[in-house]
Amino acid sequence: MNYLIFGVYPYIAITVMVAVSIVRYERDPFTWKSKSSQLLRKRQFIAGSVLFHVGILAIFAGHLVGLLTPIWIFDALGVSHEAKQLLAIGLGGVAGIMALVGGVLLLHRRLFDPRIRANSTMADTGIMVLLMAQLLLGLASIIVSLNHHDGEEMVKLMNWAQGVIYLRAGASDHIADVHWLFKAHIFLGLTIFLLLPFTRLVHMFSAPVRYLWRPGYQIVRSRRGAKPARTGLAPLPRQHTEPRMEPGE
Repeated sequence: MNYLIFGVYPYIAITVMVAVSIVRYERDPFTWKSKSSQLLRKRQFIAGSVLFHVGILAIFAGHLVGLLTPIWIFDALGVSHEAKQLLAIGLGGVAGIMALVGGVLLLHRRLFDPRIRANSTMADTGIMVLLMAQLLLGLASIIVSLNHHDGEEMVKLMNWAQGVIYLRAGASDHIADVHWLFKAHIFLGLTIFLLLPFTRLVHMFSAPVRYLWRPGYQIVRSRRGAKPARTGLAPLPRQHTEPRMEPGE
């Protein structure tokens, strides 16, 4: 079971995430969006969105650098395992609390505002619940890390992550005996990767760089300000230009 969950499941989750994301973008590009609910209810949105996104981005960057950087680089820089673990606990704890508070505000809006709830899908609400559970598991794992000051748990997690990404055999063996909270955190994280292309989280792969070179303008017709024709016929609509919209905008 340890091999299936931590040796095979990571490749299934990553493959589904990449393949389905590509298919969705090619077949249904106009579903590739964040589906913001700001127009339905602005209250709580700004604070919740800023806290959640800043916290999540910091957590993602910390996991990316902390888990995938080869251990010998930290050794060469003179960063001990204990110091790296304390740094991860401090920065990760602050970012995790920020993301959790922001996520609770956003989830509260989605669950208890009738207009937002009516315009939400099961996937919209479900993925937010999973993200909140993942944040709680991450914060709970800090308590376990505080009881292991030698940093060995962190090294095991690094060896597992690098074994999976760099296609090394026996990656699952590195975390066979780590605390169950770490295992639950990893499993739920992989499950979120698996579900990501079926939800609104796909917008995290997008950046508005196409604004820099997208083509000119499109013609949009409007009747505002049009003068009635003397012939009794309906006046021709006035033309003006607006920026061309791209999928997801």
